[in-house]
Amino acid sequence: MPAPAHPMANPGYGKRSVPDQSPSRPGAFDHLPPRERYVAAFIDRLPDGAAMDAKTLAKALPLYGQQAVRSALNELSRAGHLRRVRRRAEGDATGEGVTRWVFRTCWSRTARDSEWWARFLAGDVPSDVFAETSVASGGAPASEAATIAVQPKEAQQADQADPRQTPAPPQRPSAAYETLARLGHTEPRLALSAADCAALEERASAWLARGVTADHLTRSLVAGLPEQVHSPRAFLQRRLRDKVPPELPAPEKRAPRAMLECTDCGVPGGPEALPNGLCLVCRGSSHQAGFQPPPPTAHRAEANADGPHHHPRPLSADEVRLQAAQIRSAFPNRRNASKTPLTELEHTA
Repeated sequence: MPAPAHPMANPGYGKRSVPDQSPSRPGAFDHLPPRERYVAAFIDRLPDGAAMDAKTLAKALPLYGQQAVRSALNELSRAGHLRRVRRRAEGDATGEGVTRWVFRTCWSRTARDSEWWARFLAGDVPSDVFAETSVASGGAPASEAATIAVQPKEAQQADQADPRQTPAPPQRPSAAYETLARLGHTEPRLALSAADCAALEERASAWLARGVTADHLTRSLVAGLPEQVHSPRAFLQRRLRDKVPPELPAPEKRAPRAMLECTDCGVPGGPEALPNGLCLVCRGSSHQAGFQPPPPTAHRAEANADGPHHHPRPLSADEVRLQAAQIRSAFPNRRNASKTPLTELEHTA
């Protein structure tokens, strides 16, 4: 299946290319076994954001099934070309206290060692692998940005028409101004005019800049009022000046936490717990002593010499009989051995 037709992953998932890779060239994966070479060449042609699960890849690779693709992905992780990474998202549109994770399959055409991947995970390697373009956050998709960049000059001139021809929309007042204007609805003794709100807006904004909410500001201004307030503006000016809250230190911005995932089973962990991108269980179950391909037979060596896309030729009838005889000779003749005592008993009888 051609790479453009490969399905794309859901937002927050899929392939992401790491920086500082070697340029694409024929034979970039010749150091890998045939199966891994075939899968790596296909993945390398996929665009960023493409689905990278074994099931989807197996549908696009006619030579291998899901289990073979999973094994190939494990070997590519062991060779340093692939890591599965999860990272806590910077923004959170689902509400405060809810953690969102971004899952990526990071791909490197250049083989990297575990130390490089650990530095990449710690942020020492500059990368925009986890950069998300969100329309809701004010960013425009890449295609839309490109469209804006190549607008005709006539359209740009039309957008830059004289603003005096169309009246500008009214500017909404600040949160501090709105809070002061609503004081009269909460407490009639503190009703302010438009001029009073404009005069006190700067002092009220200082409260909001220190982390005070509009409701907290309202409660602080209306609490403990005397029976009569002769001058609401002077009274509020004095209260805003004398009761200003302390300025809190800015909270330290926490870097998004990132961790690796086992390429095979998906269990999360740090780089020290997942050397070569695989957990202890998957490393032991897949290859206890590293990758050891089976010894090539004559037809397999011929297939490997022709490249990963060559199908091994079928055995002839004589070759099948020869291999069957070799297999039978490797096992004891249990049938004849079981009949030997019975034959001896017949002769003695």
